[in-house]
Amino acid sequence: MAARLSVKQDYESLLDKYDTWLFDCDGVLWEGDRLIDGAIEVLQLLREKKKSVLFVTNNATKSRKSYKTKFDKLGVEAHVDEIFGSAFASAVYISSVLKLPKDKKVYVIGMSGIEEELKEEGISYIGGTDPADYTLEPFSLANFTPDPSVGAVLCGLDTAINYTKLSKAFQYLIRNPGCAFLATNEDSTYPAADGLLPGAGSISAPLRYAYAKDPISIGKPNGTMLECIKAKHDFDPKRTLMIGDRLNTDIQFGKNGGLDTLLVLTGITKEEEITGPNASPIIPDYVTKSLGDLRILKS
Repeated sequence: MAARLSVKQDYESLLDKYDTWLFDCDGVLWEGDRLIDGAIEVLQLLREKKKSVLFVTNNATKSRKSYKTKFDKLGVEAHVDEIFGSAFASAVYISSVLKLPKDKKVYVIGMSGIEEELKEEGISYIGGTDPADYTLEPFSLANFTPDPSVGAVLCGLDTAINYTKLSKAFQYLIRNPGCAFLATNEDSTYPAADGLLPGAGSISAPLRYAYAKDPISIGKPNGTMLECIKAKHDFDPKRTLMIGDRLNTDIQFGKNGGLDTLLVLTGITKEEEITGPNASPIIPDYVTKSLGDLRILKS
């Protein structure tokens, strides 16, 4: 059973036990462009206590550099090398694990964040934000000339998803021999400022159904993201805490990586999902209502 944190002694014990603190962003630090109350103070406290603070997000709409801009706008201290997004992890996976040849391209369903990270890794791509794919006109195979150099389809959250993008991605998967099917993450939803919206997993669902195969998913809860972090930061898993709002990504990610986990209830997961007869089998080590609860340590 998860330990409920409520009094100052609980949070002091947490502070003593962990040196590295991994934070999900959406639903933990903010909702849309609205900060969670107390988040800035808690992060400042951790830095004052010489804790290592890292940000681990499945959101692939922004590159690490763009994410840094959002942190700055919201007044949250963060450095580019502390930010790990699924767009960055996907680009690293394609270059380092998949080892996509230099003469091959990636067809992107997604937004500029994916494109920026692919470019940083020296990976060629098509699709994405290309105006030619931003159309609601009917798609016709008669007018489509596939690019034989496409060696992977990468699908992330795309708020301009349409039939043309899905059709082109599907054609590459079935026509180009060995074409890899990748997803930045499989989040079914994501918490916007005014409620839930479909996530990257929902965007890739039509392709999964048409292609009758699941993609290799890069983001949380899969280990690729943690390997990305390990490549850049040295930390002791036994003294590392993963803080998140979603059981099947953030908390499972921590458990898969041998990390302890703290669930906050300001995002996706609600109280009824961790208590009662229908509770999830994924059990965090700790639960607190909000990240802001840790402000008690400053009193």
